[in-house]
Amino acid sequence: MSIMVSTALADVKSGLVVFFVALPLCLGIALASGAPLVSGLLAGIVGGTVVGLLSGSHTSVSGPAAGLSTVVAAQILSLGSFSSFLMAVILAGMIQIILGIAKGGFISEFFPSSVIKGLLAAIGVIIVFKQIPHLVGHDSDPEGDMSFSQPDLETTFSELFHMFGDVQLGAAIVGLASVAVLALWDNWKLWGLRWRLWPRWKLCSI
Repeated sequence: MSIMVSTALADVKSGLVVFFVALPLCLGIALASGAPLVSGLLAGIVGGTVVGLLSGSHTSVSGPAAGLSTVVAAQILSLGSFSSFLMAVILAGMIQIILGIAKGGFISEFFPSSVIKGLLAAIGVIIVFKQIPHLVGHDSDPEGDMSFSQPDLETTFSELFHMFGDVQLGAAIVGLASVAVLALWDNWKLWGLRWRLWPRWKLCSI
């Protein structure tokens, strides 16, 4: 019984952390995709419950992906409405289910893994470069915009040079302190103090 109680307490703590991280993430991705904000919440709820129950890993966390926000926004614009986009998603899901039943997974072997790794690496680089100006308070480019050519007539690379002329001291201190906490937390020597802190510093930085 004590094991179940300790596990439940750990699950509550981890679930609370995931909630605080996922809530603004789901809302931000929905906003960047041009979809209603409630759709981001529903995607996070379904991803956190249904996917966790049906997948092979009960500890997996799923939800809306930031890398697909530009694709979703383009398709909503192309199809004309969000309801039409939802119908396209349902049809695509049905096709995936049919391919799964028909054992069509071998088709993925025709796509080299280097293409997938390159796509994921490119998404990571874009997100990092897009967030660096916001780290120091330079907000001329709207947060969530992932296009290379920005509305402020700059590019992702040129924005990195212009941000030094618009550094906001308060935002820079908060941003750099948060990065330092996330980077140094696992190497912190104050182990006894570390586990007694609540809320934990990682959560505070988020």
